[in-house]
Amino acid sequence: MKVRFCFYLRFAVLNCCIQPVFTMIRFLTLLILTSFPISLMAQAPDVRTGAQRTDVYLPVLKGKRVGMLVNQTSMITPSVHLVDSLMALKVNIVKIFSPEHGFRGTADAGEKVDNSRDARTGLPIVSLYGKHRQATGEDLADVDVLVFDVQDVGTRFYTYISTLQELMESAAQFKKPLIVLDRPNPNGHYIDGPILDPAFRSFVGMQPIPTVHGMTVAEYAKMLNGEGWLKDKVTCDLTVVPCENYDHNTMYQLPVRPSPNLPNMRSIYLYASTCLFEGTVFSLGRGTDKPFQVYGHPLLPKNLYAFTPRSVPGAKSPVLMDSTCYGYDLTTIDPKADQIDLSFILNAYQLFPQKERFFNNFFDKLAGNSTLRKQIQQGLSAEAIRKSWEPGLKQFAGIRKKYLLYTDF
Repeated sequence: MKVRFCFYLRFAVLNCCIQPVFTMIRFLTLLILTSFPISLMAQAPDVRTGAQRTDVYLPVLKGKRVGMLVNQTSMITPSVHLVDSLMALKVNIVKIFSPEHGFRGTADAGEKVDNSRDARTGLPIVSLYGKHRQATGEDLADVDVLVFDVQDVGTRFYTYISTLQELMESAAQFKKPLIVLDRPNPNGHYIDGPILDPAFRSFVGMQPIPTVHGMTVAEYAKMLNGEGWLKDKVTCDLTVVPCENYDHNTMYQLPVRPSPNLPNMRSIYLYASTCLFEGTVFSLGRGTDKPFQVYGHPLLPKNLYAFTPRSVPGAKSPVLMDSTCYGYDLTTIDPKADQIDLSFILNAYQLFPQKERFFNNFFDKLAGNSTLRKQIQQGLSAEAIRKSWEPGLKQFAGIRKKYLLYTDF
C-alpha cells in the first residue's frame, strides 16, 4: 500500500498546476480513506450523528415504552451501542427490531434471520427481514414510540431504506410515532443511475428513485411521507433528529462496516457500480478479502487477475465458490465516487463468451427496469446509457430538493 500511495502522491503533485487544488486534495483523500478497513478508521470528529444528540430526543423517550430498529451500526461512540447507552439512562426499551443481516450484522445477504433474544441485554429481537418484513399490531402492542437508527450507504438496492419504509407504514397503521436518528450518507454527494420503473418494484427497489439517491435516511423518510409513497398514502407521525456539522459534500468515513461484505470505504464507493454483478453469473468478490472490489468468472481470459471465492463468515455460499475466477482487481484504481462506473459491467459482458447466460432474473430488479439490460445487450456505450438517465435524474433532483436537511452538493 505504501508504494501505491507514493505513486499517487507523486501523480497528484505533478498535476497540481493543471488541477484545482480542491480536486487534488479530494483525490488524495479518497485514496487514503479507501485503503483501510472501516474498523481502523475514525469518522470526522466534528460530525455528530442524530444518535449522538441525546439531549434532543431523550425527553421524548422518558416514561415511554420504546421499540428500536437498530443494528451493529447504531453506535454513539466506537465502543458504546445506542441501546446500551439508553438503557444506562433508564430508557424503557422493550423490543429490538432488526433489518437484513440481523441485529449484530453478521448474517449473509438474503439469509433468513429468526426472532431471538439478545444475549447481552436480554431484549427480544423481532426480525423484519424475510417473510415477516412489517411489524404487526402484536409486535407493536407494547410499544409507545419507535426509534430508527441504522447506517445506510445511499443506494436504492441497499435494503435498509426498504425496511425504513415498511416500519413507517406499520407506525402509521398502528398510530405509533417514529423518531429517525439521522446518519451521514457516504454516497450523499451525488445522484446517478436509472429511475426505478414501478413495474419492477421489489424489496431492492420500492420507489421511483435513481440507483444513487443522494439522501440521508431522514431526508428519504421525509420524502416517503411528503410524496405520499407509503402504502395507501398513509402518513407516518415522523420526527427526525438531524446530524450536526454535516452537508452533502462531507466525505464521511463510516466507523462501522454497514454489512458483512462492505468492509472499507472503497467497497462502499464501488458498491453502486459493482452490485450490478449480483444480477449476473459473475463473482463480485464475495468470499474473498475484496468483496465488491473485484469481478470475474472462470470463462474469462486466464491472463487476467485471478481470485477464488471461499466460504467465509458473511458469505457462506458465495457465487462461484471454490472456482478460480479471472477478471479485474479494482483496488488499484480511483473508485470514481462521483458517478456509477458502467465500464465494469460493459467490459464483463463484452468479454464473456456465453452472452445468453450472462444475466440472471435479479438484474432487472437491481437496475429497476429492463432497459439497462437491453442497452448492454445492444452494445450501447456508457455515454449513450448515461444520456438516457438524464431526464429522470433532472425530475428526481427537483423532488429531492424539497426534503433536504443539509446544504447540497
